[in-house]
Amino acid sequence: MRQRAAVLCSAAVIAAGTVTAVPADASAPRPTHPAPAAPAAGPHWEKCATEDYPTLQCASLEVPLDHARPRGRRITLALSRVPHTAGTYQGPLLVNPGGPGGSGLTLAGFVASSLPAKVAAQYDVIGFDPRGVGRSTPALDCLPGHFDPVRPDSLPDTPDVEQANLARAKSFADACGEKYADVLPYIDTVDAARDVDAIRAALGAEKLNYFGYSYGTYLGAVYAKLYPQRVRRLVLDSVVGPDDVWYDANLNQDLAFNDRHRAFLAWVAEHDAAYGLGSDPERVEAAWYAMRTALAKRPAGGKVGASELEDTYMPGGYYNGYWPYLAEAFAAYAKDGDTGPLVEAYENFGTLDASGDNGYSVYTAVQCRDAAWPRDWDEWRDDSWDLYEKAPFMVWNNAWYNAPCAFWPTGSGQPVDVANGELPPVLLFQATGDAATPYEGGVAAHRLLRDSALVVEEGGGNHGITLSGNDCLDEHLAAYLTDGTVPRGDGGEADAVCQALPDPKPLESKAASTSSRGSTLHGLLGFRR
Repeated sequence: MRQRAAVLCSAAVIAAGTVTAVPADASAPRPTHPAPAAPAAGPHWEKCATEDYPTLQCASLEVPLDHARPRGRRITLALSRVPHTAGTYQGPLLVNPGGPGGSGLTLAGFVASSLPAKVAAQYDVIGFDPRGVGRSTPALDCLPGHFDPVRPDSLPDTPDVEQANLARAKSFADACGEKYADVLPYIDTVDAARDVDAIRAALGAEKLNYFGYSYGTYLGAVYAKLYPQRVRRLVLDSVVGPDDVWYDANLNQDLAFNDRHRAFLAWVAEHDAAYGLGSDPERVEAAWYAMRTALAKRPAGGKVGASELEDTYMPGGYYNGYWPYLAEAFAAYAKDGDTGPLVEAYENFGTLDASGDNGYSVYTAVQCRDAAWPRDWDEWRDDSWDLYEKAPFMVWNNAWYNAPCAFWPTGSGQPVDVANGELPPVLLFQATGDAATPYEGGVAAHRLLRDSALVVEEGGGNHGITLSGNDCLDEHLAAYLTDGTVPRGDGGEADAVCQALPDPKPLESKAASTSSRGSTLHGLLGFRR
């Protein structure tokens, strides 16, 4: 589940004062009910404004690498803030874009500017780079250039191709172990949740408001499990299935992404007048897979082979605002053999830069550490081939993306049981066609988080749905953040239903822009959760 990096605050102004916040009782490595954190001086905030977010401030915070040893080695978390301006102050609102491995520094500015002004003004909107991420130190980068093109075909239809992909996965895991042996045991969701509480303590807040997207919903649910008495308001958008962490979650994703990719191909067929690939979705699907076969033999521009093609089109499963651009690249290649638009689409949607390498390093470190993965490759192979028969689009690409967990150099923990009856009302948002975190996960979380309310986007397929242009969803979010109001249904799965926004139209010109709240949000959330 690839994570693309968001725009970060300037490196020159991120570094600021440091603060240490330590749980008062951390004698056990994983206490079930950790004691309250000790009071701490507030962070030293400095301006790190951008053109889009002129009031953004940045600081840093020291936390223990191992929360069970508060006087031991420390690491640094990078923080950002848009301060409250209203006389009514409701405390800090911590935001997280998911990943794991996503930077939240710029997300604070986005959330503060996208909420209704009178709501945002009542909160200090706080972003942060979780341990290992971005401007936090140390920042992981296990094997720079691991995704440089052209990679082996993801489809292991010969023993040689399978072995080449296995060798890549093992080399990544080995590199992580060699570079970060002392850090990897502490890169996981439980430690990140303890960091969240250290941030709360450093901000001087008795209770925390939290707003997480994607993987950030699992981080928020784990935080709430560890510190239920410190949760004031909790918003979870595009909810991780709490029973599927993490191997099963990826298998479930494969089926959902195949459905979403077919929805994209059906949309291309619906707009045959614009793309000329036929009005029959099956014919369009056949043309897409023919393109994949051709690129496996001869990569476009020496960059876009079969694996890179999948990387390029996977983001369309997260956000349909990308469909017009992906469709134009597809049509140019399939009809005219023009590789230029396809290479451009790959560079826009499929490549990883240094911050992307960092995000993937943290992604693997957290996922492989959080829960047990099969160490027998035969199990991966059998499960993947079984799924491939039903859902060929991303099964093998996703398997290789996660395959380092088969060779991971640390042991694995146990998923946290996030069932919780000690919280104030929690607000959940879920689209019925979400591929990255399928709908069933939101329903399961609704069941496990007593007194929660679930708002469903009916017919929606995007991942990350609030503050993305749907006024119905955003009205529920604003009401909750204003005074804690949540909708209450009649006992069914959903407490409120909002209709999805229409799918996009084909581009009217090559100069058409994706600038919108939805595009900005999805650039910050990234891909692969």
